[in-house]
Amino acid sequence: MPDTAEATEEPSSTRLPSSVGASIEDGPVPGEAFGHPTDTFDVEPPYVPDPTEIAAVEKFEDRFLDRELSWLHFNQRVLELAEDPTVPLLERARFLAIFASNLDEFFMVRVAGLKRRIAAHVAVRAASGLMPREQLEQLWATSRELMKRHALVFNEQVIPDLRDEGIEIVRWSDLDRDERSVCKKLFKDRIFPVLTPLAVDPAHPFPYISGLSLNLAVLVRHPKTGTEHFARVKVPPIFSRFVPVGNQRFVPLEDVIGEHLKKLFPGMEVVHAHTFRVTRNEDLEVEEDDAENLLAALEKELLRRKFGPPVRLEVEESIDPTVLDLLVSELGVRREEVTRLQGPLDLRGLHSIADLPRDDLKFPAFVPTTHAHLAEFESAKPVDVFDAVRRQDVLLHHPYDSFATSVQRFLEQAAADPHVLAIKQTLYRTSGDSPIIDALIDAAQAGKQVLVIVEIKARFDEQANIRWARKLEHAGCHVVYGLVGLKTHCKLSMVVRDEPDGIRRYTHIGTGNYNPKTARLYEDLGLLTADPAVGEDVAHLFNNLSGISRNTTYDGLLVAPDNVRNGLIEQIHAEIANHQSGRPAGIRIKANSIVDEALIDALYLASQAGVPVELLIRGICALRPGVPGLSETITVRSILGRFLEHSRVFCFVNDDSPRVWIGSADLMHRNLDRRVEVLVRLPEGPNVDAVGELLDRSFSPETNAWELASDGEWHRNTGDLHLHQALIDRQRKRR
Repeated sequence: MPDTAEATEEPSSTRLPSSVGASIEDGPVPGEAFGHPTDTFDVEPPYVPDPTEIAAVEKFEDRFLDRELSWLHFNQRVLELAEDPTVPLLERARFLAIFASNLDEFFMVRVAGLKRRIAAHVAVRAASGLMPREQLEQLWATSRELMKRHALVFNEQVIPDLRDEGIEIVRWSDLDRDERSVCKKLFKDRIFPVLTPLAVDPAHPFPYISGLSLNLAVLVRHPKTGTEHFARVKVPPIFSRFVPVGNQRFVPLEDVIGEHLKKLFPGMEVVHAHTFRVTRNEDLEVEEDDAENLLAALEKELLRRKFGPPVRLEVEESIDPTVLDLLVSELGVRREEVTRLQGPLDLRGLHSIADLPRDDLKFPAFVPTTHAHLAEFESAKPVDVFDAVRRQDVLLHHPYDSFATSVQRFLEQAAADPHVLAIKQTLYRTSGDSPIIDALIDAAQAGKQVLVIVEIKARFDEQANIRWARKLEHAGCHVVYGLVGLKTHCKLSMVVRDEPDGIRRYTHIGTGNYNPKTARLYEDLGLLTADPAVGEDVAHLFNNLSGISRNTTYDGLLVAPDNVRNGLIEQIHAEIANHQSGRPAGIRIKANSIVDEALIDALYLASQAGVPVELLIRGICALRPGVPGLSETITVRSILGRFLEHSRVFCFVNDDSPRVWIGSADLMHRNLDRRVEVLVRLPEGPNVDAVGELLDRSFSPETNAWELASDGEWHRNTGDLHLHQALIDRQRKRR
């Protein structure tokens, strides 16, 4: 499973969703946050229920779970996968690395945001009822417990299990003479030349410690005078985190450096050496004067990110008190922001252990297959994607359906097709060697009109997206950075083709990024269609993004910030009306997170009316299910495993004529108010049936999943059906 960085999204990651209520990310009204009037773009007015509806839900004052604590519970579920002995061993090691990476980002963004609000005396109560300081205290208590549990799982479960399989992660004292000789030579030849010890004395101030770097705090003593000096040695990130010493044995890099510190401080006695690690505020704050200055402003802010204030200090539990006092004082962290852990620190490096060539300790190999409507049959030539999509819509389900032989082929064929006149594309995150970028460049160089909407504010991918934007510009593409005050998060691709019967538009609307690498790890849906109505809607939206048009009326799309929230609430109320009239009704939603209060209250109203509501939420859920009188008909599940559940699906029974929407929007403030998001409605037929089958499997009592209780706690249902493996098996049978 990849990081929850939506691309950590989101690097992969896994990226962190926005908060409920008064989060630092929610901030001012869109537009005002960037020094512009709010009429820079249209924002839908909030849905206002009638007074009786308000009274029906507002009497439950504690109806919202805390968004931040819910995220920590999500990362706890990741940790539980590392603890699960039925998960292949190296995959358990990878889940430990993912947990560590996720928690780093949580502190860099969410905890840092709370600290900023407290420092600025912005004491606004969150929707959960907690004040910022109360939130912070609970987050520290919960996260500290999880960090210690994480270290315990690694040292007392995963390390012994790895040892039983012939893979050993040991400390320096466990190495034999030959292994120490290997490390000594490595230190002399490669590590020593790049180390830079930084002393602290009247002539040398305390050095700047970069965020997430691993460091050695070294105390040395002059043998004659007895004077002690502090020095910092950074563990170089260019070397493998765990040093191989032969026979699948590994030692932490800091152990190798720590054992050879005398080489760095000749003539001095090394008294203490302890590893430590600082997490800093690394969220970006960009003031957008206009799109022309956005690149320069963002690049400046990326430099500032490196110097954000600290929010967490991790140290090994054996650290000397004097050294710890010095670190706390010089770094400016509070005692409650210090976490003592059983070493080694920074287990993100376990990805290298998980990558070892031991297939017997990993998930069985899986190769995505080409969608049946795009598959080659007797001909050795690839299927003409345009011909296939003209015949029927193609609903793709990644990673089971190959991204390379569907979306990637769609764009590559468009770039090479002389009948294609134009390609329009959004890019939020993509891979470093992206064939999508190459196809767009090829199309521009072939004389086609190519428009690319690049979101250079995609968190933690900003630098990469700036690089791609400039490369595309140099190739002749028209590159636009979207609308001021909004992130362009929708996943759209449109090809305009000149055909014998006239101009035809082919579109792809997806739930995931145009990233071939994450498409093998993230579960996503995408629709390839030649439907003229959808094509016209997408064309209007691209004009909105690249020009000054502000069309807000679409036939087959819901578009944020214009009408996603209200559109979904209208669908929910339609289900309430159906149920009250005795017609079939029901709601099923699959999303990464749900925190928007207006939508949650609408779902509560549906439940109070008796409408069955099933939610499949991978990450954050601020809705409290199963509360008598409020949410008795609502159930919430979460599925984690081999793939990262990433698609967003909104399904309404609609008197047995299901209405199904898929798209890029989660049910969060940032998605509904501060991003350009798109949901497309699937026409009734086999594609709607396919989505229904997927949801049936997901909500089956036999499916292994976590279920949310009304008190906010998640409990695992260890059913026999593992969704990802079941879908892999189904795909293999179809070959």
